[in-house]
Amino acid sequence: MPWETKPELSRLLDSLQPDVVHTQAHFVIGRYAFSEASRRGIPVVATNHFMPDNVRPYLRAPKTLLDGGTAVAWWDLRRKFQSADFITVPTQLAADLLTQNGFSSPIRAVSCGIDLERFAHLRDDGSAHPEPASDRTVSGSDDEASSPPRVLFVGRLSSEKHAADIVEAVAKTDPALGLEADIVGGGDQEEPLKELAAELGIADRIHVMGKISDKELMDAYQRCTFFCMPSTAELQSIATLEALASRKPVVLADAVALPHLVRDGVNGFLFPPRDIEELAARFTHICELPDGELDTMARASLDVVAKHDIEYTLDTFESIYAGVIADRLDPAA
Repeated sequence: MPWETKPELSRLLDSLQPDVVHTQAHFVIGRYAFSEASRRGIPVVATNHFMPDNVRPYLRAPKTLLDGGTAVAWWDLRRKFQSADFITVPTQLAADLLTQNGFSSPIRAVSCGIDLERFAHLRDDGSAHPEPASDRTVSGSDDEASSPPRVLFVGRLSSEKHAADIVEAVAKTDPALGLEADIVGGGDQEEPLKELAAELGIADRIHVMGKISDKELMDAYQRCTFFCMPSTAELQSIATLEALASRKPVVLADAVALPHLVRDGVNGFLFPPRDIEELAARFTHICELPDGELDTMARASLDVVAKHDIEYTLDTFESIYAGVIADRLDPAA
């Protein structure tokens, strides 16, 4: 509980005596990280992942109250984060968003980064995607079954992620394509997604998998034909980075930071957020691409994700830490 968090964090700071504190939020633990580090003269690096729009879908109130609450949320975020010695965000778009909402402190974009080597085995086998159903079969029994194209979603199953848009878009594709969807993650939309698939008559093509193991997740990335993120509240999207690292084309909502992860028509496609007809059209386009074109698109994903290697991220943050420590020791430097 909050009243237990503050003394525990204080004990940790006194025990560890860190040279710098890096907080990833301004709620509870993150908030105390600011205040307790300041009391001890420890420099603070703060990385923001929060947007008020992440919270709005869960609130039931008149628009005027929601707008007022959003303004207060931005004020609280500014007040706390601008007390940090250094502010970072995952993308330049996220930095611009803070500036547009009143931040005056310098803000640096530093990718959250992923371990590209972890996904190397998914891109070294030479296969960019499952072959068309007419060409590819899966053996292992007397009956050979064709492998349909698959779209993958990975993320929290909450309303702002709009995973239901994928279900609706699959329902609008030509049944002859046989497109199926694997939806990975937990949240309050898990059961509604299953119910929606049943209502649309495609329950056998929508696989709501819930939370799965790391190995199962790797298998899902390898198995899919392409990845889709329809969310309208992404400041980066680690799942999309993982799909790119797995050498998969992506279909992303043209919203917030997602456009930075796709070169439209090169390694995937953008679509207008919440536009089911256009999303279905993108799905159809990818499913109908010749193998050679889809392979070229998949390879292009590696070029996009290359600058998000975790090693670069770690080197960048170590440099930031060294800088704020030096500035605190010698403010005139």
